[in-house]
Amino acid sequence: MNRLNVKKLGFAFGLTGALIYLGCMIVMATAGQEGTIVFFNSLLHGLDTTNIIKMDVPPLEVLMGIVQTFILCWLIGASIGAFYNAQIKRK
Repeated sequence: MNRLNVKKLGFAFGLTGALIYLGCMIVMATAGQEGTIVFFNSLLHGLDTTNIIKMDVPPLEVLMGIVQTFILCWLIGASIGAFYNAQIKRK
């Protein structure tokens, strides 16, 4: 069995999370508040996001959000890789 490269898998998860975050930013910037609410309500299967959508997000908060998302997703990916590798039986 092949072992996973924990750092590379973490990096792939981190970049994927960051891209999803950027996608959300693009939706919010182009769809406006009502369009954003409709988009996320349909994406979240009927969960009403009307009261939690915040359209005026400061740039520093956006930067911190994308960095935090990358770090969290990196940790998730690295953990999955490490757990996977730990389950492989060595010959």
